[in-house]
Amino acid sequence: MKRPTGVITHPAGFSASGVSCGIKTGRDLPDLGLLVAEEPVPAAAVFTTNKVCAAPVLVSREHLRTSRGYIRAVVANSGNANACTGKQGLADARRMTQLTAELIGAQPHEVLVASTGVIGRPMPMKAAEAGIRKASEKLSSDYRGGAAFLRGILTTDRFPKEAERSVHVAGRTFLVSGVVKGAAMIAPGMATMLSFVTTDAGLERRRMQGLLSAAVGRTFNRITVDGHMSTNDTCVLLASGRSGVKVTAEGRMERKFARALEEVLLELALAIVRDGEGAVRTAEIRVRGARSDADAERAARAVAGSPLVKTALFGADPNWGRIVSMAGASGCAFTEDKTSLRINSLVIYRNGKPLPVTKDIENAMRSDHVVFDLSLGLGRGASGVYTCDLGHNYVRLNAEYTT
Repeated sequence: MKRPTGVITHPAGFSASGVSCGIKTGRDLPDLGLLVAEEPVPAAAVFTTNKVCAAPVLVSREHLRTSRGYIRAVVANSGNANACTGKQGLADARRMTQLTAELIGAQPHEVLVASTGVIGRPMPMKAAEAGIRKASEKLSSDYRGGAAFLRGILTTDRFPKEAERSVHVAGRTFLVSGVVKGAAMIAPGMATMLSFVTTDAGLERRRMQGLLSAAVGRTFNRITVDGHMSTNDTCVLLASGRSGVKVTAEGRMERKFARALEEVLLELALAIVRDGEGAVRTAEIRVRGARSDADAERAARAVAGSPLVKTALFGADPNWGRIVSMAGASGCAFTEDKTSLRINSLVIYRNGKPLPVTKDIENAMRSDHVVFDLSLGLGRGASGVYTCDLGHNYVRLNAEYTT
């Protein structure tokens, strides 16, 4: 695994740490991270929409309401999801925020908590509490603290995932820096992921939630690995304002910030797809010419979620019939003799008629990243979804996950 560069602490006003404390039973691996702002800062978050919702998500939602969106810290662990753990799970999540608050001099409702790992097992609180104490002593505002934090939230990830954008406007500069963990149990709405984004731009709290929700909708909500929605999905944005750049509502600066935020989240989202458990190659499903954007999205999600399409991708098999038929079954407006398909810009199906499978098309299917461009010929609607293949290693990894 390559070494993370610690971007989460690049924006001024943040410190972080990561430790190994024994939450990942039997393995001396990093499994807890702490991200701390120097003072309460405006925050926004997007969580899973799964009705089976983990205790940390419930507690973090509650704390965002109580604090009116001003947060000092996030405590995050890997190896245990604290999901489907009942009242004890809620008590444990609250205890993690309470202890963190005591150690950094904050109020419990100013701390968010996030967990990822195996579902249905009680949080080993003795280990978690020891980890929080240890992490509070190792907080650092340099890259080492950020790198340790990222290592502390990884599970089956094959590589660390981080992204950053520097925005220069009128002689001023601000950073948008993000990290994410995630490799499987990935479905639109969001992914099985914990993502944390820091910025030293000054943001208006009332605008932050809309900006983050819109960016998540076009990035983390556009990826799928296996169609399985998580219980713990969390994406948090914290803004220190330390750059001195103020992002005003609906102004030029806000547009620049929104673009940088979306670029960071898209880079992270594509890294998740690239790291899909056992993945060999990734794919982008582009649908255009639909009757509406909603129709295009419906078709793209159906194709991206098809196990037959994904196994064909794994085998580098240009089986266009699986793609076209899945779009036709998606429920979108569809006319066969107006439909065309390109693979990496090479036409394989035009206006309802197949074309010869050439060597160039066969080679295109062997690419690390394959683009399926489906034109429905019915309107101006367009959308896209990112996915990866499904092969032997995915089955092996997930068959053995809890053992």
